[in-house]
Amino acid sequence: MNAPVLMNRFAVVALMFVVMGAVQATDEKAPTDAQLIASAMQAAPAGVAKDATIVAMEAGGKMRTLRKGSNGFTYMPDNPETPGPDSMCMGKNATEWVHAYLGRKTTPPGGKLGLMSMLAGGTDASNTDPYATKPSTSNHWVKTGPHGMIVGAQGRGQAHFSRAASEPDPVF
Repeated sequence: MNAPVLMNRFAVVALMFVVMGAVQATDEKAPTDAQLIASAMQAAPAGVAKDATIVAMEAGGKMRTLRKGSNGFTYMPDNPETPGPDSMCMGKNATEWVHAYLGRKTTPPGGKLGLMSMLAGGTDASNTDPYATKPSTSNHWVKTGPHGMIVGAQGRGQAHFSRAASEPDPVF
């Protein structure tokens, strides 16, 4: 399987896991909006986060705006239902790509590249079982350090890149 197809599948599985987990009910007390905002702001550099829109997924997949921003970036907080960090930052084009995916559109917006980042890292999904909801001894759970993703590219494919924690923050 070629790298772009593999990366596209990884991004879709990771996104599905974040979304599915975000809408699951929990017995624990829900985080406050302030806690959700603080969590979301870990997804990208502070210079981007300070003017970004921050949304949270609610039951049924509906997005609730926690804070309106002005710079075209949208942040989602960590989902406490998942086994590790997964806060995410998306540029305008990546946000359109995510909405197309969540809306089950057959083709995401074409001709646009979208930037996504997860600078707190991610514990996204199983590398062997796309329906797994938590790590086990047999499902090779994917754990990534700080990373970014490029989605879109003529409505298909994507690239994935990582950076070491010691490297400077990327400029969006």
